[in-house]
Parts: sequence; structure tokens; C-alpha cells
Amino acid sequence: MSDTLALTQEMIRRQSVSPDDGGCQELIIERLEAIGFQVERLPFGPVLNFWATRGPADAPTLCLAGHTDVVPTGPLENWHSDPFVPTIRDGVLYGRGAADMKSGLAAMVTATEAFVAAHPHHQGRLAYLITSDEEGPSVDGTRRVIEYLKARSERIDWCIVGEPTSEETYGDTIKIGRRGSLSGRLTVHGIQGHIAYPQLADNPVHRFAPALAELCARHWDNGNAHFEPTSFQIANIAAGTGAPNVIPGELKARFNLRFGPVQTVEALQQIVTELLDRHAVKYSLEWFISGLPFYTPPGLLSDAIVAAVEEVTGQRPKLSTGGGTSDGRFIAPLGAQVAELGVVNRTIHKVNEHVRVEDIGQLSLTYGRILEKLLA
Repeated sequence: MSDTLALTQEMIRRQSVSPDDGGCQELIIERLEAIGFQVERLPFGPVLNFWATRGPADAPTLCLAGHTDVVPTGPLENWHSDPFVPTIRDGVLYGRGAADMKSGLAAMVTATEAFVAAHPHHQGRLAYLITSDEEGPSVDGTRRVIEYLKARSERIDWCIVGEPTSEETYGDTIKIGRRGSLSGRLTVHGIQGHIAYPQLADNPVHRFAPALAELCARHWDNGNAHFEPTSFQIANIAAGTGAPNVIPGELKARFNLRFGPVQTVEALQQIVTELLDRHAVKYSLEWFISGLPFYTPPGLLSDAIVAAVEEVTGQRPKLSTGGGTSDGRFIAPLGAQVAELGVVNRTIHKVNEHVRVEDIGQLSLTYGRILEKLLA
């Protein structure tokens, strides 16, 4: 059994449902300290984080970033094996966090150990930024650590986030940016009444329906060469008292906009509010910004990753900004080039989450090649 596989399995055994770390970070810290890393444990609220460095603070810095927390398992009866008992069947490792992203963390650690053994006096500085709050609110995790690092003028020149980015086969996709995420919590106010006397009531469902239709049908923009067009999606909608003869007094809806740099938060908010006003909707609206879009143009970091993937897998990965958000959105504003590389993401957050054992080994080799190219 490879060391990378063994470490992945050991972390899967630790039930680190967000924001609980389950002891995963101490496993990593112990190994990093053994090869000369200086570690700062940075707990904020219920969240454990750490920042670890090897090399001079004023040197060009390559940061390896990731998270130890996982999402809940979902119905246990739908799993073919215990989600916290790592199980290998037909060359595939099953367990919660196998793909997202404990295999990525293990690959980073073993690649780092091999690199430091080969280059004990490597160039630059190698850093780790690890949190247990990526799958949760993302308030006391990487966001807080970056605020802490920024306050003392820490530098991050390049950052590799170990999220599962591959789509069909390992190494087919690298993320070099992510869309922004803007959510709204909307309450449409009506007047409750008897369903047989609609003239005495104001049905918020009827009031909102034309506005909702226009929001869903709207062409927001064309995106650009690197980002898909903005998308609008309803996440939840609810109204009614449960009685079939009562017009509800209010409707509640949650919606989300995913957007690229061609949009701003302020412009999107203005479009939504003007549309609601034009349809005479009486409403209250709260906004939540999960993250702004970021983009790293092809350059030294992405070139190194592409070359490393090609050397290990024989295929050239595509550069993408698709998918959801990641903690890269907090790191990029420091001025860092940010890219993401990990295993196949088809089963993340699902029951029977899994990863090919071979892919775990290839990921560790790839990270090692990247370290060679940037710091050797």
C-alpha cells in the first residue's frame, strides 16, 4: 500500500463533518513538523486552521491549500459500506471525503515529503493553509486566516488548491478561476385571506409569478472568453399555511446568481430590485455574497501544472473556470496566482463517494513535479 493511500484512509476514518476536524489536521501537522515546517495553529470560533511554512518569509511563496472538513453522509442505508470506514473495491477507494478532498491533502503531504527529502535546501518558501470550514459557512476558515496573514503582510505568490477538479479522468481539467456567488433571501409580502374571497386578499404567489418568470428567462450577459454567462437559479420557494382554502400572507424564496468579471454585485442587485419594483412586488430582500470571481491568466503557475500533468498522465488538461466556488476566492485577493488541481469530482457530496486508487498516486506524483518546477 502506498503512503499516500494509507494517509488518505487514515483521514477518512476521522469523522470530520464540517466544521469538525476530527484530528485530521494534527496528522498533517505532525508530518510537516518532522520535515522542518514551522506551524501556527489558528483556531477561530469552532473552526481549526493552520498555517505552516518552510523557508524564509521574504522568499517567493508557493502555498498548498485545502480543507479537512467534509459534508454529511446522507442516508447511511444508501451507502454500500460505512462512509467512515475506507473500503477498496476493484481499485476504487470509497468513503466520505475520498475525493473531496482527503486524497488531495494526502497527495500534497507525501509529495512535499519526497520533495524536501530530495531538496532540503530548496528555493523559495513552501507553505500550507488548511481549514475545517470550507464545506460550512466559510467564515472562520480560510477567510479569517487570510485576514490574519494580510494584517502582517505575509506573501503568497502561487497557490495550488487541492479541490477535485478533474471531470472524466484524472488530470483532464485544471481550474484557473471561479465565478462569483451572490444569493438572495426574498420575502414577498401579501395579505392572507379566504381563498373564496380573493378580492379581500393579496396573493404573494400570484404577485411574484410574473417577476419570477422574467428572472428565470432573462439573458443576463454573454460571459467572456474565460467565464460562462451569468446564471440565475431558485434554490427554494415556499408559501401557504397548509390549509387548501387560505390565500397565504407571504412567500419566501432563496435564489442564487453565479457570475463572472463582466458583472458586479451592485449591477446584479440593481437588476433584481428594479425588476421586482416594475412588477409591483411588495418584498423584503437580504443579500449574501459568498465570493467574488477570480481569474489567474495562464502563466508560470498554470504552465507548471499543465506540464506536470502531461508528464504524469500523458494528456494535456484544459483550463477552466466552471463549477462552484472554492477557498481560492479568499486567497486570490492577496495577489496570488491561484489554480486548482485534484482528482475526479463526479461523486463529491454524493453517497458512495469514491476515487480511483491509481489517481491518488498520480496526484501525488503531479504535485511533486510542480514543486520541482517552481522551487527546485
